[in-house]
Parts: sequence; C-alpha cells; structure tokens
Amino acid sequence: MTENWLLLFVFLPIAGAALMPVVERIARALTDVLAIAAASALFVTGIAISGSVRDHGALSFALPGTLPFAETLYLDSLSLLVLLAISGVALCALVFSVEYMKPHGAKSRFYALFLLMLAGMNGVVLSHDLFGLYVFLEVAAGSAYALIAFGLEKPEMEAAFKYLVLSAAASALLLLGIGLIYARTGSLDMKVVSDALAADPAAPDRSLLFIGTLFLLGFSFKMAMVPFHAWLPDAYSAAPAPVSAVMAGVLSKAAGVYAMARVLYNVFGISRLPGFGPALMALGALSIVSGSLLGLVQTDYKRLLAFSSVAQLGYVVLGLGIGTPLAFVGALFHVVNHATSKSLLFLTAGATEHATGTRDLNRLGGLERRMPVTATSSVFGSLAISGVPPFNGFFSKAVIVVAAVLQGLATRNPAYYVCALIAVLFSVVTLAYFLKLQRKAFFGLLKEEFAQVREVGPAMSLPMVALALLCLALGVSYPWLYSVLLQPAGAVLSSLLVR
Repeated sequence: MTENWLLLFVFLPIAGAALMPVVERIARALTDVLAIAAASALFVTGIAISGSVRDHGALSFALPGTLPFAETLYLDSLSLLVLLAISGVALCALVFSVEYMKPHGAKSRFYALFLLMLAGMNGVVLSHDLFGLYVFLEVAAGSAYALIAFGLEKPEMEAAFKYLVLSAAASALLLLGIGLIYARTGSLDMKVVSDALAADPAAPDRSLLFIGTLFLLGFSFKMAMVPFHAWLPDAYSAAPAPVSAVMAGVLSKAAGVYAMARVLYNVFGISRLPGFGPALMALGALSIVSGSLLGLVQTDYKRLLAFSSVAQLGYVVLGLGIGTPLAFVGALFHVVNHATSKSLLFLTAGATEHATGTRDLNRLGGLERRMPVTATSSVFGSLAISGVPPFNGFFSKAVIVVAAVLQGLATRNPAYYVCALIAVLFSVVTLAYFLKLQRKAFFGLLKEEFAQVREVGPAMSLPMVALALLCLALGVSYPWLYSVLLQPAGAVLSSLLVR
C-alpha cells in the first residue's frame, strides 16, 4: 500500500541516526554512505508517491497502537510540495557535508543529529495532530540546537543558547495554545478541531482570538519573523554551512510557514480570526523592509544571507496574508524558491570559507578566477533570490505582487498597493546587496593571500551546481509546475478558507 510509505519519512531517518554509531565502528566512510542513502531514499519516495497524491487527493496512514500524538500521518498536495523541498535540500546538504565536515571530526554524530532534524521536519509536515506537530517541531529544534553548537566554540555556543531560550519561549506559547484548544474541543486531531470550531456558534470569540494569537506568536518566533528574529543571524552564522542551508532553506521557512498555514487556515479558518490577515500582511511587509535594510550593511557573508532570509520570509507571509488563491500560489512557490536559492547561497558561503578560511567580504575578492564553480553558483543563487528573470524567484515574487494589486482593485484598500510597492522596491534592494556580495567576494582583484586557493572538490561542487541549475529550471518550467504542484497545493489552502 502506498500509504505505508509515509512511515519512511519519519522512521527511516530515525533508524539511520540510531545506526550511525554502529556503522562508524565498522568503517567511518560508511557513515557518509548511510546518511546520503537515507536522504536519497526519502527524496525518491517523495517523487514516487506524488502520482498517488494527485490521483487520490491525499494519503493517510493510521499509526498502529495507541499513541499520545500523531496518530495519523497525512499527505496532501500542500504537504507533498513542502516534503519534496525538505528532502531535496537535505540530500544536497548531506552530499556537501561529506567533504565539508572532514576537518570538523565526529561526522557520525553530525549525521545522526542531521537525520533527527530531518525526521522532525518530515513529522511536522505529515502530522495531522496538533500535539504531534508540536513534538516534531521540538525534535527538529532540539537537533538544530546541537548542530549550531557543533564546533563548541564560544560564538557557536552563544548562538545555540540564544536560539534555545527564544525557541523555548515560542514552544511555551504553542503548548499553551494546544492545551486551550484541547480544553475547548476535547480533541487535538486537526480535522476534528476544525469541525468543532466550525460548529461552535460562539466562534469567533475572545478566547479563540487569544488562542490564535498564541499560535501566531509562537510560529513567528520559530520562523524568525520580524520583530522576533533576534536569534537568526547568530544561529545561521555559527552553524556549519550545510546546517545553515537546511535551517534557512526549509527548517524555519518551509516547516515553520507550513505549520503556521496549517493551523491558521486548516484548524482555525482565517475567517474565524478577524484581523489576522492584515496582521500577516503587516508582519510580512515589516520583515521585507527590515531584513533587506539590515542585509544591505553586512560585511559577513553568512550574516548577509541570514538577514536576506528574514526578508524573503516576508514575501511568503505577505502572500499568506493577502489570502487569495493566486497569492497562495505565489507564497508556496516562494517557499520552494527560497529553499533552493538560499540553500545554494549558504553552500557557496561554506565553500568560500572552506577554501579561504574567512567569511569577511572586505578580505575577499577576485575568487572567480580560482573558484569558478562556486562563483557561478553564487551568481545563479543571487539572481534567483533577487527576482531576476528567468530565474525562479522572479515568478513567485511577480505572482505575489500581482495578487496584491488585484486584491487592492477588488477591495479598494490602499494597503494592498503599499505592500505590492514594498515588494517591488525591496527586490531592487535585494539585488543591490547581492551585487555587492558578488563584487566583494568573487570579482575585482584577487588578493595575494588567496592566490593559491583552489576550487572545492566534487562532493561540494556537485550540490551547488545541482541547486544552481534547479533555480533556473524552476523558473523556466513555472507553467508546468503551476498545474502539477502549485495550483493543487494552493487549492488546499483556498478550500480551507470556507471550511
């Protein structure tokens, strides 16, 4: 049965993590094989079951026995889109890690933590139970704490501690909201809760708005949405590059955005939370402006990318706040586009630091001559995230802007026009600071201290090339993606508006 395959997405990476110490005792090189094999199996499985999801609308699997959470794994068009993004980025990051993590040592522990984080992210996407979603979020976050602090240096420990404290506060908000939902409805199953709220004549009321606010604040911390983003620049900068790629590309964005969208649209129904749509638009616009302006003044390669992640998250949240079917398509496509382009850029940052020993853009320069693959991949990623056609970022941003303008025309609300203008103007700002990055790191005069620098090896180059080509392919194939993946995923959220 195809539904049984859903178990693989949670239990296969957990099994791989458990086997890492045993495999290391047999042969250290086998840890690389096990990690890549597990991620490859998940990616191939995701592609294999996509046809079944299209044919049947959704797949579900009831876990055997009586469990306190996640009694049903559920996969529809929306969760499939996010699951494929997670599996693809994780696979590229693990291949990159084979060479990148050699100087760091303890690769088996790194892979075990990485696979646990992957299991947590997959569990978030597949869980059809609020407490299960919370538990899997904590599994992913707990693994991320350890991976951020993996090098055990002071900046890494400090960044991990900041992430731990702020994420714990977010978890407390989410857990309180879950408890209040259970007290009100007597269930934590998403469909049961949604149906109970739909049949409740008192909804919306103050208590429901309070619970919704708890979830909104909790997920805002988890996603590092402005003004809850204090942990993100340090965490992304301190973590090893493959971890930064996954955290920026899919952990805090895909899994976080997905979880928020599921709860606000599936469980509550945004129509039962008056004012939440405009609030999401405001938070999205604020994140775009703040992240872009802060990115403009950075001189550290990875911190620049970290603040850029804040800005790109803003586009996704803005699309969700607009709340039309077209805006959903743009938001979901930008989740995928951000996963590919930002993961690519963090890998190029890791390759640059691996080869030169520094992330300081003021010290770099002229590396295009010595590292042509890394430089070209960085250019592709920069053009994609800046929204330059024909790369993928152009289409997702354009769809969000068009959706905002159309909704402004339909409602005669100038706020939509303001948000569309912000989205366009700060795409130009994004291009400006990525052009600065390219000029300072890869173009200009080659510094004498880097005259002997060499391009990184195939294990690091191939994932960068794959993601760079994917950024172009996703843009060129947008019409096909719209009909096959994006429109069905957006329709899931659209149908929940009137549920």
